[in-house]
Amino acid sequence: MCFHSKQSKDAQTLEKRFKAKLKNKDFVVNSERYNGFTFPKTPVITNVNKQEIQLFNWGLIPSWAKDDKFRANTLNARIETITELPSFKNNVKNRCLIIADGFFEWKWLDAKGKEKQQYLITLPNEEPFAFAGIYSEWTNKNTGEFLQTYSIVTTEANPFMAEIHNTKKRMPVILTPENENGWLNETNNIEDFKSCNIDLKAIAV
Repeated sequence: MCFHSKQSKDAQTLEKRFKAKLKNKDFVVNSERYNGFTFPKTPVITNVNKQEIQLFNWGLIPSWAKDDKFRANTLNARIETITELPSFKNNVKNRCLIIADGFFEWKWLDAKGKEKQQYLITLPNEEPFAFAGIYSEWTNKNTGEFLQTYSIVTTEANPFMAEIHNTKKRMPVILTPENENGWLNETNNIEDFKSCNIDLKAIAV
């Protein structure tokens, strides 16, 4: 799973890496830690506007939802069931890149998880990357508030991450620069993203 991430690069670095412009120069795009359960706004690029970096809220709210109460349960979307669950299936074609340069995971040091070691997971060079994501647009019928929200797509942990996330053994789908367009454009099947063979490093924090 992935509930805590970071994006510490400045806007100029992101614009250069993703060949997209920040929608609003006043947006704050970096944070040393995003806690998904606070539903923060983080930088994304959608399949309908690939030339623009926008800020969407973490925690997908389907367009049909009456309120935003269950978005704590939609921070992640399992790739194995993303086309089946009501919360996600109508948004499978709403693809996005969720920009980050790290995420946090805990390794259980005992059978009951009373002792844990937290790790920061990054690329070896600590450069920015993109999680695979899906998004939705939702309007609160009572207040008129309009929210653009997303879920991070997760998959079975690769051997490296299985050693760290040694309970549920899950990990976010981390895209390489070569397959980011494949995710956005749906030129690859969803099944093609189930394996996440990418070099990562872990730093105990």
